Amino acid sequence: MATLMYHMLSSSSLLSLGFYHLICTTRNRLKSAGDYVAKPYHPLSFISQPHLRRLPLYLLLLCLLISLIHQSLVSLDADPLLKGHTPVHRFTSLQAAAVVFSFLILVVFLLISESTSLLPLPPDLFFALAAALFYLQYSVSDSSASVQTSDLQAKCDSVSARISALSALLCLVIAVQPRLFLADVALAASICLQGLWVLQTGLSLYVDAFIPEGCHKLLDVVTGVEGSTKCDLEDSKLRAIAILDLTFVVHVMFVLLIVTVTYAAVAKTIGIRRFGSYEALPNADSSHIQMKAMTGTQA
Repeated sequence: MATLMYHMLSSSSLLSLGFYHLICTTRNRLKSAGDYVAKPYHPLSFISQPHLRRLPLYLLLLCLLISLIHQSLVSLDADPLLKGHTPVHRFTSLQAAAVVFSFLILVVFLLISESTSLLPLPPDLFFALAAALFYLQYSVSDSSASVQTSDLQAKCDSVSARISALSALLCLVIAVQPRLFLADVALAASICLQGLWVLQTGLSLYVDAFIPEGCHKLLDVVTGVEGSTKCDLEDSKLRAIAILDLTFVVHVMFVLLIVTVTYAAVAKTIGIRRFGSYEALPNADSSHIQMKAMTGTQA
């Protein structure tokens, strides 16, 4: 249950981060198309207090700290099937904790850069460092998938690794071309996709209603780590993998829908403001023309 709650928390955090970045990126692009530059951090514009404007960074630090504590504690879990601690599981969990700690340090650097002048961090350097960390996350997830004894867990880790690789590539593109709006939007979409897949991983591995037919949790694995979900037959394994592939495609389509609706909503909001300030001009012009006509008649 605790593992599922962690997946839900991670999913909501990633979805919130990606969705917030998507809204702010689209808003900045539509308001200043010619001066658009990708930003690693968007403060809350409707708050006047400087400290509260950095609330997204504080929440991100809190989520990363919770994830770091969770990964550190999970590495200490015992696997009853192996009568003790599993070295492979411990090492992969520690590697994941190291990646989370690296992201935590990067966000701390960004917070210091935004709040003081002690550590000026240019956006291109931030995106380059983020690309390196996303690639490190891809490497850890890919190596974890290769040593998993659970076929479902291996598939989930493999898909997560590919999403991390995509995020790394997009961060690298933004570091080189910071004015490329599509890359910034795709980065926000990849973060949302990662959040959805984290939720799907938790449901497919730890919730009986979502575990594919022919697969089941091992009853004597209490903590739900390393190989806690198994498929009895080869056909069941292939069917479960096919279902996960289909689910991933559905998630991709849902993310594309989110991007489209968000862009349309933000564009409509900014468009209403523009047209709202422009509607009075035709009346003003007609009044001016009428005044000129009256002046000519009197003359």
